[in-house]
Amino acid sequence: MILTVTMNPAYDMTYRVERFERGQAHRVRSVEQRIGGKGINVTRVLNQLGKYARATGFADHAFAAAAELEMPVDFVHALPWVRRTVVISESEDGTATALWEPGARVSNPHAAEQLTIRVAGLLPDINGLVISGSLPGGIDHGLPAEVARIAVEAGVPTICDVDGEALRLAAEVPGVILMPNTEELERLTGLVPVTPGEVAHAVRPLLERGVRAIVATRGAEGMIAVTADGAWMAELPEVLAGNPTGAGDSAAAAVIAALSEPGEPDWPAILVDAVATSAAAVVIPVAGEIDRCLRTRIAPTVVVEKLSAPSPSTA
Repeated sequence: MILTVTMNPAYDMTYRVERFERGQAHRVRSVEQRIGGKGINVTRVLNQLGKYARATGFADHAFAAAAELEMPVDFVHALPWVRRTVVISESEDGTATALWEPGARVSNPHAAEQLTIRVAGLLPDINGLVISGSLPGGIDHGLPAEVARIAVEAGVPTICDVDGEALRLAAEVPGVILMPNTEELERLTGLVPVTPGEVAHAVRPLLERGVRAIVATRGAEGMIAVTADGAWMAELPEVLAGNPTGAGDSAAAAVIAALSEPGEPDWPAILVDAVATSAAAVVIPVAGEIDRCLRTRIAPTVVVEKLSAPSPSTA
């Protein structure tokens, strides 16, 4: 089983319009509401990939009940209400505009401890963990790192897909796998790497401090994986237009699905699958879904390149 942790879930609202114009009134062609949040999206994609996954994190009673109708869940009921994220999807060319609410504040002083205990209790039954997304107010930035440390020490492959101070603290956990996007990587490293080689060099200090791997997601420019054994980049020969919301979550699902299998990870193969799975999410208007036929079709077209080994950091 693979466990996902979503500390700040959301109701994902998708409005479809022909073409979105700022300052104008629009007739909405259709509306879709579903439970969401980054870890929820990862869970959905894992189930589509044939992996049994369970979702945990913080929620209110209504959200937890709605989630239970769709997937195995085990939430800590600590939120007074659950936020919404709104995506305006244009049918003309697939462009998407997103509005993300910050979410409610956790007032239960024992919520973090309850979540940590819940995850620790499930560790004997899981072979992969993904901690994704933002944190609600009232939760310490160190909680993702604390949960990740417990899992890694139990021998569970663990991905942290968080941002800001939470990402900085997660990067101090030996054995953790980080999946930052371009902006998150810049904030984490204090650098602005442009080329794949610069990305590999920028994350070298993280590896020296014990991070197991960094998978940098770069949107249309593909992904870069850097480990102590090497660095690789992978990308599609042609960019697919669509809704990028949830593409990173689909990539995280592909990576943890591979790492949950026994044996040493084949990082070039993992990158190929992650890029193909991410692209298969872009063509779907809602987050947490992939076009499995497209994923299978484009995987052989993904271009993988081994990068020069990053030199040891002088920092």
